[in-house]
Amino acid sequence: MSLQAGEIVTLVCSRETDIGYMLVQDQEEVFLHKNEASGEVEIDQEVTVFLYHDSKGRLSATMEMPFITTEGYGFAKVVDKLDGVGVFVNIGISKDILLEKGDLPPLQEVWPEEGDEIFCTLKQTNKGRLLIKIATEPVMREFSVPAEPSMLNKNVTGIIYRTLRVGSYILTDERFIGFIHESQRKTEPRIGERVSGRIIDVKDDGSINVSLLPRVHEGLDQEANDIYEYMMSRGGAMPYWDKSDAEDIKVRFKISKASFKRAMGRLLKENKIYQEDGWTYAKELFEKKEQ
Repeated sequence: MSLQAGEIVTLVCSRETDIGYMLVQDQEEVFLHKNEASGEVEIDQEVTVFLYHDSKGRLSATMEMPFITTEGYGFAKVVDKLDGVGVFVNIGISKDILLEKGDLPPLQEVWPEEGDEIFCTLKQTNKGRLLIKIATEPVMREFSVPAEPSMLNKNVTGIIYRTLRVGSYILTDERFIGFIHESQRKTEPRIGERVSGRIIDVKDDGSINVSLLPRVHEGLDQEANDIYEYMMSRGGAMPYWDKSDAEDIKVRFKISKASFKRAMGRLLKENKIYQEDGWTYAKELFEKKEQ
């Protein structure tokens, strides 16, 4: 059987060239570049290598062992994103492997970005190419562990592994499978993005529902801070106040009018702002101007 990309095999060094070594098995030779060798290789020495295609499509060998193979699944980091093509993933060798756009959501805004992590495996195509494949739902379920009811309302952090119109699926660091309904997030997270939230329900099967929204007191602090920072970015004044239209508030701040009024109440109580004729002003700037 001929050698295939994606295999880990033990070959014999048949000869040395200026830049590498030729490894052989049953008359079939594969090139091992000296940059891919962990040290000097002697003639007739047995060498264990991973096979892959180089940038020119030639079957090549490396003594670096990948942490993602065709035999199993693992976490790997995204290193590049190419619009209309897919994303490239580092599996522990010098050659990054493509996750094709057909295996990603239609909306490119939720594709993984550099630094994001995905739970995946290697797959060999009919033409012998190596591609990254994201773990399917059954694989994720098999990998996961059930959450105990006592985890209710506990904080969790994890990686988004699937997105749908109605929400996103997360694998937590504890290996819980969780669902984040669209109403429980401010923005749609990316595949591979690491997010933090809290458990709002533990199902009978041990899966969980997660909210990325802050608790009420945490949200009040964050929303008040976000509003104040926005106002300061405009020189200390903004054309929004308690009587502003709810839709305008939602578009600008991505929160409800009720949340906006609570946050504004916090800022008023802290004596940071005052309101006048449909505008809100930062006291630290505008009181000084009025003196």
